[in-house]
Amino acid sequence: MMYNFASKKCIACEGGVPPLDKETALKYLAEIPGWNISEDGKNINRIFEFKNFNGSMVFVNKVAETAESEGHHPDIHIFYDKVKLVLETHAIGGLSDNDFILAAKINRLTD
Repeated sequence: MMYNFASKKCIACEGGVPPLDKETALKYLAEIPGWNISEDGKNINRIFEFKNFNGSMVFVNKVAETAESEGHHPDIHIFYDKVKLVLETHAIGGLSDNDFILAAKINRLTD
């Protein structure tokens, strides 16, 4: 089954719904190349590598624009030539469809 996350739009989450279970999250993850799930199943993350600091910052700015347009924001860890992104739906303390939608859209930024 294809979920086609990149074509979807994030929906505001105010809580009150359960986070995805790890089994479902792993199925979803199969469509999001390069991303990993945390051991506790509460977030997904990926490290992107660049030639230099400027490459990292150009990417971070693109991620910021995408995150703002989706209304869903990653935790961003910036290193000289690497950027680590962590996605979790904080309102529910775990993963939601929004995390996979944003991850898919972020992956397109590096194409």
